[in-house]
Amino acid sequence: MQEKHLIALDLDGTLLTDRKEISPYTKNIVHKAIQEGHIVVIATGRPHRASIMYYQELGLDTPMVNFNGALIHHPHDHKWDVLHSPLPNRTAKKIIQTCYEFKVDNIFAEIRDEMFLDRYDEQILNMFSHPQQKEIITIGSLKNHLKEDPTSLLIHPKNHHIEELRKYLDDEHASVIEHRKWGVPWDIIEVVRKGINKAVGLKKIAHYYHIPQSHVIAFGDEDNDLEMIDYAGVGVAMGNAIDSLKDISNHQTNTNQADGIGTFLLEYLKLDVSISSTSEIYE
Repeated sequence: MQEKHLIALDLDGTLLTDRKEISPYTKNIVHKAIQEGHIVVIATGRPHRASIMYYQELGLDTPMVNFNGALIHHPHDHKWDVLHSPLPNRTAKKIIQTCYEFKVDNIFAEIRDEMFLDRYDEQILNMFSHPQQKEIITIGSLKNHLKEDPTSLLIHPKNHHIEELRKYLDDEHASVIEHRKWGVPWDIIEVVRKGINKAVGLKKIAHYYHIPQSHVIAFGDEDNDLEMIDYAGVGVAMGNAIDSLKDISNHQTNTNQADGIGTFLLEYLKLDVSISSTSEIYE
């Protein structure tokens, strides 16, 4: 029998198609891998509330990495050793004040699944929340409303200020924070605590299951996957991944639109699956 592997799945641009769905083919392959004893986990920049539906769809009963490693927890086992690594509130407030000086479009803070939005913005509310969860959003000045250490800060800057703002974050706060830029659907700067990334979560989970680094398989597509892909013994870049991720990966697979995860796992794990590929390029 083949040795057990730990399989880490990023969501957006990786497990999910551009329609934010898991293809039937990839879902079947993931289920087969689980049936054969492999351990599947989700490792995402998303918060718990925006990833739990995919966890449930795959029928997982494993820990989950959220906020790019700032929250590592087990949705079904509340005795599991949760690791929550938020930003110091004092640092967050300094960054928020600088954002006001830069006149950024908006700032969004999260404390686990509690949300704080500096100014009302329908697009941001639609992007980061679900209708039944809007009651846990606090809208108003973060300098006044943010009382605890936030899990993450999301800054929506004006385009011409992005590099200047990121340079400020490097110059003033590099010893206590990490920051990354998203490009979809608009430019966002994400700020988390120093030393936090998906690899931190993956190492903790691999240790928990006694799985050696050489048997860790990780899939990703963006710069928030770099540390995880570098750590994994089998780091796999999606066909749609950024070049810097492909450069450090051990393997490349198809795009998220063409069952990249399913096709790789089928071959690499030599799964005995009697289903044909339903790869579909979505419009």
